[in-house]
Amino acid sequence: MQMTWSRPGLPSPLRPICDLRVLDHFIKEARDAEAAVRVCKEECAIAVSLLVPLTRVDFGVWEKKNMEEQALEVQTGLWLLSKAISSLRASVSNSALASHIDISVQNIASIGQVLRSLSIQDYVPIAGGLDIQETWRVSSASELFQVHINFLRGKVRLLLANAPVCQQGIS
Repeated sequence: MQMTWSRPGLPSPLRPICDLRVLDHFIKEARDAEAAVRVCKEECAIAVSLLVPLTRVDFGVWEKKNMEEQALEVQTGLWLLSKAISSLRASVSNSALASHIDISVQNIASIGQVLRSLSIQDYVPIAGGLDIQETWRVSSASELFQVHINFLRGKVRLLLANAPVCQQGIS
């Protein structure tokens, strides 16, 4: 006897790593964090500007990149965001705000786990290995979380949606 997860006529459930609703949840939590930092003024001030990834996507250029190049760009961006958000966390004492920031750092780590499940390696920074042309600096916590949201909505979503394992069974 064979057990199945779907009834006849219904598509099989998505593999969790390919289910973009998980990413949508992370985006919602990033929006919640951005709303929280938007209302705080002095406590959310950033003493020094933070390096973050560019979020714009030139689809023609993106599609010409192979999966490894796209993955490296996403992993580098996630690494930069994690560093920037962790830096912000070090300067915040408000527990509610700190909770939003902690969740954002945890979500970036979870996205890293999703990428590893797709056989995408973590980004390991090397001296001189960061492409400064693919970065910019933000000077407010609100800007930081806007970049976080846009990066998840753009490059991370594109990478996950087009991962070969997620394309299996799609005609």
